[in-house]
Amino acid sequence: MGGRREQPVNIFDPATSTWSEGPAAPMELHHFQAVSPPGDHRIWIIGALTGNYPDEPPVPQIYVYDTKSNVWSTAGEIPAARRRGAAGVSYHDGKFYLAGGLTEGHSGGFVPWLDSYDPATQTWTILPDAPRPRDHFQAGIVGETLVLAGGRTSSARTNEVLTLTIAEVDLYDIQKGTFTTLPAPAGNLPTRRAGTSTVVHDGLLYVLGGESGEQKPAHNHVEALDLKTGAWKILSPLHTGRHGTGALVWRGAIYTAAGSANRGGGPELSSLEALGANPR
Repeated sequence: MGGRREQPVNIFDPATSTWSEGPAAPMELHHFQAVSPPGDHRIWIIGALTGNYPDEPPVPQIYVYDTKSNVWSTAGEIPAARRRGAAGVSYHDGKFYLAGGLTEGHSGGFVPWLDSYDPATQTWTILPDAPRPRDHFQAGIVGETLVLAGGRTSSARTNEVLTLTIAEVDLYDIQKGTFTTLPAPAGNLPTRRAGTSTVVHDGLLYVLGGESGEQKPAHNHVEALDLKTGAWKILSPLHTGRHGTGALVWRGAIYTAAGSANRGGGPELSSLEALGANPR
């Protein structure tokens, strides 16, 4: 879902390996991490950008897509002073967590902010800033720890959109309300890149794909962080490097689809691949 232009939702049925179409979002939505809480048949979009490069404004509204009714709706707004896109979003124990992001699209405005949102009461809470700003990344929660890995500080104004990637991994302890940073070098993301997809599976945080100033093709790297050891594992690479998309876990396998094959956008991919799935 989402991406440049107003496009329909594309829906994959793994039982039949077939695709179908759902309705387009109410507006152009891109640079977001879609989240579906456990047991919820809705997909939430919090902290998206809209419009054309490089001055894409952040989207004020929270959009929700209901997979049962096939209908889009809104579920609140981000406070005006905390709006941004290209941020990391995760869900834990009834609350969404919105980390980092850009307030001025690719032009700049990268922030270290962390906020929580309670959808039951539609209330926001400002939490401690992360040790560093970052954008173009996705977040994940392992146990009671929010993990911020990958990303960059995008700055089209200084011609540094792709190059200022971040190696450090920041951890937020949800119970204590404090941040720490994994010790370097073992805790650093092995391949520095942004535009990554993140998913948590079997206690590991996976970072897939991405883009950087180091190479024109999108990264095909797949790396997994074990918080118990504070170290990363290098896994089988993607068949096709991609950035600007998402990933999910279904029946023990990690799936990712679409995205862009080269840094900076395009060509747009239509392929779907999985790690750990039984081939049909």
